[in-house]
Amino acid sequence: MTTRNATPRIDFYVLPDAKPKGRPLLACRLTEKALAQGYKVFIHTASREQSKLLDELLWTYRDISFIPHAVDEARADEPVLVSHSMDNIPEGTTVLINLGNAVPSAFERFERVTELVDQSDDIKLEARTRFRDYRDRGFSPQTHNL
Repeated sequence: MTTRNATPRIDFYVLPDAKPKGRPLLACRLTEKALAQGYKVFIHTASREQSKLLDELLWTYRDISFIPHAVDEARADEPVLVSHSMDNIPEGTTVLINLGNAVPSAFERFERVTELVDQSDDIKLEARTRFRDYRDRGFSPQTHNL
């Protein structure tokens, strides 16, 4: 992946509740929207188990759609990669959706960074820390209440 000089846009999307699959389902919707706009997407998960859940949801979250993707191993023909590792991000990937617990390494390589937050105490606390981390690094994250 090539390094970019432009500053990424950082958006925090805040769900109104804490449903168990709320954040992963939002990741699917945002991924579908990004693909429709011609972007390549990297979904960074907190664990191998969460990557597995995203893999299943990207196949089934809507009856009328399928989001082509790869899990853990980048493939040139897939516009979406899901992984808990920041290694081997495909060339030309411009959108990072973060479901991880910390600011991802190399987040500055992306045009857009999307953080997904729900109302569970742990997720909100981690999100506040990431928001401050981005701000402390000179970025201006935006918050969107859904």
